[in-house]
Formats: sequence, C-alpha cells, structure tokens
Amino acid sequence: MANKISVLLVDDHAVVRAGYKTYLSLSERIGEIYEADRGEIACQIYSRHTPDVVVMDLSMPGLGGLESVRRLLSRHPACRILIFSIHNELVYVTRAIKAGAKGYITKNNEPDTLVTAVCAIAEGNTYIDPDLAQQLAVNMAVGQDESYKIKSLSPREFDIFCLLANGLSTREAAEKLCLSYKTVCNHSTAIKEKLGVKTMSEMTLLASRQGIIKSTAA
Repeated sequence: MANKISVLLVDDHAVVRAGYKTYLSLSERIGEIYEADRGEIACQIYSRHTPDVVVMDLSMPGLGGLESVRRLLSRHPACRILIFSIHNELVYVTRAIKAGAKGYITKNNEPDTLVTAVCAIAEGNTYIDPDLAQQLAVNMAVGQDESYKIKSLSPREFDIFCLLANGLSTREAAEKLCLSYKTVCNHSTAIKEKLGVKTMSEMTLLASRQGIIKSTAA
C-alpha cells in the first residue's frame, strides 16, 4: 500500500477536532493526524511535520482561516489545504480558493466526504463540495462571484467585516479574534472606506446582498 496520508486538523473546538480525528483514523488511507486550535499553532506544526493535507476551519480566533491559508502558502508553497467550514455561502468558497486552498467542503457534508476530499487533495487534485462547485461555476460564468468591493478587503478585514455585519460589537469582535479593541476600530474604519459605507446598517445591508449573512426579513 502507498504511504499513508498525514493530516493536520485546524479547528478551535476541541470536541470537533476529536470527532473528526476519530473518523479519519478509521480510514486505512490516513496515517498520522496532528491538531492545532488556531492558525499560529498550525504554522508551527506544519513547519515541524509537513503533513500531506491541512484541514482548516475558517472561523477561528487569532489569524483566522483565510489569513492562515495565506501565511502557510507564503512559507510553504507546496502546502495542500482543504477548507472545512460551516459556511456554505459562495463568497467564502471564492475567497478560500483564491487564497490558495485546494478544496472546500462544509461541515454539513457526510463524514465520509471529508476522507474523500483529503485523499483527493493528497493526490494532487482539487475537491469542492459538488453543490457548491455547481453554484460557483454558474456565478463565475456571469461574473457575479462576489462584488469588487468585497474583493478589496484583506483576509483580516474580511473576518472583521463578517463579524460586525453579523451583529457583533467592535469589542466582541476584538475578543473573538484575540485582537485589541483599537486594532479592530482601525480595521473597521478601513473596511467602511473600502466598501463605501458610513454606518453599520449599510455594512450589514451590503453583507446581506452578498449572501454573507442571512436576511431576517419574513
């Protein structure tokens, strides 16, 4: 049998990591499984062990998933990353793939999808959830994958934008991302300038139009 696939699971929830680590270990194709609870730790572990595939959540404190993808690839261009997230909005898929991820699946998929995706990426292929891939192809064909305003945001700005648009206060966003209040305030100002909005209500409306948050209208 070919060498087994080593995997690095990156998720800030220990229970989630434990569950998927157990499931992955049941596959005869999966070998060593490493764990990290945030992007900074993932970068350190990857440098030490160079696992075949990194399975990365997007919503994490600290660096956040998208910034972690960027940092890993800047240091290790051969790194193969699979995004494994609760988010099924196309804007997240698009940004993840453009950041360099080789695949994207959601946590709503059946557990065996994770094994299938990991194996595909380890073999040098890409893997995107079939339903998301179909939607992505249609949207990209008509040039509506995401607005040019959203594209202008950096990975860190995008993380903060999503939290603020979903109703978190500046202080709550700072605590969730392990950043200072002042840093988030500065990012918030830059985000508003890039998006061409002046208020949080306008920011939330833009996020709703782009499918980043769900409308609460009846």
